[in-house]
Amino acid sequence: MASVALIQGASRGIGLEFCRYILAKKSPALVVATCRNPEAAAGLRDLTGQYPGKIKVLKVDVTREKDIQDAAEIVKSEFGKLDLLVNSSAMLHPSGKGETSLRDVSSQGLVATLTTNTVGPLVMAKHFSPLLLKGNGGFGHQPKDSSKHHSAILVNMTAKVGSIGDNGLGGWYSYRMSKSALNMATKNLSIELGRGRPKVVCVCLHPGTVNTDLSRPYHKNVPKDRLFSPDHSVQCLMNIIDNLTWEKTGKAYSWDGSELPW
Repeated sequence: MASVALIQGASRGIGLEFCRYILAKKSPALVVATCRNPEAAAGLRDLTGQYPGKIKVLKVDVTREKDIQDAAEIVKSEFGKLDLLVNSSAMLHPSGKGETSLRDVSSQGLVATLTTNTVGPLVMAKHFSPLLLKGNGGFGHQPKDSSKHHSAILVNMTAKVGSIGDNGLGGWYSYRMSKSALNMATKNLSIELGRGRPKVVCVCLHPGTVNTDLSRPYHKNVPKDRLFSPDHSVQCLMNIIDNLTWEKTGKAYSWDGSELPW
C-alpha cells in the first residue's frame, strides 16, 4: 500500500516544496495538500497536472476546527490512514513584523499568531492522530526490533527563536511564544501517542532561515550562506525525517540534524 503524506499549509513556501519533494522522490507515495484557498494555489494546480491521481488538495483553514474535522473525514474515507503529517503553515504576526518591544504587543496580535501557529497544529493532531496510528510506517527508519517500530510521523515546523534556552535577544513576543507553545504541544503529543502500540513519532523541525514571505523583511541581516531556498531546506528536513526512529520522538531538530534546545 502506498504511503500517504498530508502537508498542511501547502500552497507555497516550505509546504509546497514538501509536496513537490515527496511526489518526485517518494513514489509511490500519495500527497494530501491542504490550504486555505485552493482556487488561488497555482503551485498545487501545477503539481496536480504533473502528478495526476497522486495528489489531493483540500480546503483547510487551521483556525477553523470544522475545516480540519471535515478534511480528516475525507482522508479517512479515501485513504484510511496517514504515514506522515507535516504542519507547515505559520504567521509571523498579523502586521507582518515581529514586535520589537512591549509597546508593540497587542492582544489581537497574540491571539491571531497563537491560533495559527499553535492551536491549529494541535487541533490537526487531534483529528488526524487516529489515522496516524493506522499508518504503515512508510516514512522514517524502522529498526530491526519490531517493538520499536512506529506507524507514522508527525512533524510540527518550529523555529529557533522559539527556543527559550537560545533566546538572547528578546522581542518577537507573539512568534516566539507561539513556537515555544508548539514545542510543548509536540512534547505532549509524543508522550500520548507513544504510550502503546502502534506509536507515532512526534518531532519539531526548524527549517533554518528560508527565502519565503514570512522571513523576507529580515533577509538583510542573514548571511548569504544561511539564507536557504525552500527546496534546499526541504531536502535537509526530509533527510532528518528519513532517519527518524522511535528513540528520537519528543525532540526538536534544526535543519542540519542537530538537536535544538527547548
